[in-house]
Amino acid sequence: MTTKPSGIAASFVKAQKAFGPALKSSSNPHFKSRYADLAACVEAVIEALNDNGIALIQYTHDCDNGVIVETIFLHESGEQLSAGKLHVPATKMDAQGYGSALTYARRYSLMAACGIAPEDDDGNAASATKPTKPLTAEHKANIAALADEVGYKGDMAALNKRSADQYDQIIAFLEKKRGEA
Repeated sequence: MTTKPSGIAASFVKAQKAFGPALKSSSNPHFKSRYADLAACVEAVIEALNDNGIALIQYTHDCDNGVIVETIFLHESGEQLSAGKLHVPATKMDAQGYGSALTYARRYSLMAACGIAPEDDDGNAASATKPTKPLTAEHKANIAALADEVGYKGDMAALNKRSADQYDQIIAFLEKKRGEA
């Protein structure tokens, strides 16, 4: 599973301390819910991994009825850490079915490997609907000012799509970045 974990282990622990939240920025109209898409999951961890000399690689493996994804962390020393293989069956045996299964597998493999969860993760909450209010202009201005102050290089458009009830979490995430600088 791992090769010489000493260097990569120390680097991974440092990286994990800097992981951000996987913000729910996408909508599922069928369940009338929000979820953290693959981009939000990658954004939550990639900067911290790279800052600690770790590359993120997700291999796919042959599979007849779905996809198998293996999340691997490759350290600049050459050491690597595999999070194991995750199989996700394709609901339809066509390009869309396989593509959907691949995205799902990559997202869940990454979250499991990094020990992150979408904000507010609750299996039953996916089917519950809650009215959400968009961020106000004042919220967006505060976020932009703090992001600029701490040198945040992430996707500002995605941050600005969050709901008002996520404002405190976004500010806390950016404040954490300030403490790291």
